[in-house]
Amino acid sequence: MTAPENFQPSRRTLLRGAAASGVLLGGIALPTTAAYGAPAPRCYTRSEWSARPPKSATSVIAKPDHIVIHHTASPNVTDYSLAAAYKVSHWIQDLHMDKNGWIDAGQQLTISRGGFLMEGRSKSLSAINNGQNVLGAQTANHNSHTIGIEHEGIYVSANVTVALFDMSVLTCAWLCTKYGLDPHVAIVGHRDYNATQCPGDVFYARLPELRDRVAAVL
Repeated sequence: MTAPENFQPSRRTLLRGAAASGVLLGGIALPTTAAYGAPAPRCYTRSEWSARPPKSATSVIAKPDHIVIHHTASPNVTDYSLAAAYKVSHWIQDLHMDKNGWIDAGQQLTISRGGFLMEGRSKSLSAINNGQNVLGAQTANHNSHTIGIEHEGIYVSANVTVALFDMSVLTCAWLCTKYGLDPHVAIVGHRDYNATQCPGDVFYARLPELRDRVAAVL
């Protein structure tokens, strides 16, 4: 069962700490800090969701040129709480470390079905804030130049929640600001690089809308 089409987190949740003025985004007043630019959305850190330490050191690398959109291919839960966002972050990290054998969660960022943005791989948030990236494991053969966002759920036939999509817009706008990227060029689906259904037919079909809405914010 997917979320109601009109489900959204509160303005306080999505834009905590920011002034509620500026561009309207899906009914949310998005503040702007410059003619071209978007502020950082609230991102819950690894320490906040009690991540496991990585198995080995995380490599900090140069800024990416593409933002890769993923889905987790996990159940489309109807628990949109922060606790559920913490839970999916743990599930991803355990899967990537214990089953895949990676040093840590593969992706840099995760967005829950409730619209909460979570830090993924170690040092991701500090690297982004410094205009850099960390070497992930989210897009085979393209990790050296991409940053990945996992979106909780499976979107082969079901649609994304409004909360998740709105936070994806906010997050991609922030990343495009930090890295000086054109959203119409930079935002791609996982399947654009690898043989996979990810991020699902329905979500992939909405990537043009995602790019347009990010460009409108910028």
